[in-house]
Amino acid sequence: MSANTLSPQVCPLLQLMIDHSLNNNTKANIVLVCIHGIVSCLGILENALIIWVVGFRLQRRTVTSVWVLNLAISDFLTTLTLPLFTYYLSSNHSWELGQPLCKIQASIFFLNMFVSAFLLAAISLDRCLLVAKPVWCHNYRSVIGAWKVCILGWLWAIINTFPYFLFRSVTQKNDKRKLCYHNFAMYVNSPDTLERHCRIRQEATAFSKTFLTFLIPLVVIAGSYIQIAVTLRRRRLANMFLKAFGSAFVLCWSPYHIFCIIEVIAEYRRDKSDFVQVGLPLATTFAFLNPVLNPILYAFSCPNFCIRIRQSLGAVFDGLVEEGGGILLVPGKSLKAFISIQCSFSSTSQRFSVGLKSGLCGGQTM
Repeated sequence: MSANTLSPQVCPLLQLMIDHSLNNNTKANIVLVCIHGIVSCLGILENALIIWVVGFRLQRRTVTSVWVLNLAISDFLTTLTLPLFTYYLSSNHSWELGQPLCKIQASIFFLNMFVSAFLLAAISLDRCLLVAKPVWCHNYRSVIGAWKVCILGWLWAIINTFPYFLFRSVTQKNDKRKLCYHNFAMYVNSPDTLERHCRIRQEATAFSKTFLTFLIPLVVIAGSYIQIAVTLRRRRLANMFLKAFGSAFVLCWSPYHIFCIIEVIAEYRRDKSDFVQVGLPLATTFAFLNPVLNPILYAFSCPNFCIRIRQSLGAVFDGLVEEGGGILLVPGKSLKAFISIQCSFSSTSQRFSVGLKSGLCGGQTM
């Protein structure tokens, strides 16, 4: 397929982008390219390291290690596409890599958006259940169950990513630059319904990804950690992790989603088009930072990070994914110990106490 294949018709918003001539700021673009280059190298190395250690070097597999491994795989795929976006920036904001890579790069970006949002919400709910329902978790929480949830998350993300793969194409602008962007006019037969189809598709994709990959996961993350704080009566500790992971999620993704909504508004207010075309690439840069920040946050959530890093790298990730480790929010307590504490408080009858001691409190830590 030719890199500059043109659809016979384009949406009004895409036409504005075709007509728009970018005002070059060479110094700013060089800085942006350098930032992307550094982020690319860091992201690929960090996530490859986590996949290697968590996937192949850990002594035992835990539910937490399954979450971390799948999130690292998603982040690794995204960071692999960062050099492509960096090349686009260095090519004077012109996509010179052809339509297949255009579709692949965009699809992986949106796949990571859906997978990471799903997994962060799943991790938050998992932490919440561990604290609020420890006995239930001891009986039903398992590594196999975590893998089933992850597979479900990947399938859900693939389904939601398909429209972005379908409508992504390379379009040549009036200034001879090539634009890798959605062409929602594809597969529209009648010119009379073109504008209506474009508007519906543009709004549907913008609002769905904002709700499914940002607002809903953010509510789940915040709600889970608030419940943890209330349950443990340790608001300072729970809020520390809420600020770390929640702030990184909001910082990296909120600019992108804000500009996506402004892009929809630009269909009605054409004066916003220039603002979107300048701001959206910058917002995408912030979004690409999330796969780079995640490994750093994982490592520093490990208890006694500085001591463990001096011992060995494997010890850091052993501490990270142990069920009583950093992101469990109950430092120094294994699931068995936490259940034992819950048992001691809730054993109001001899039969219940005997049952807990023999069945749960004496059980093996997952």
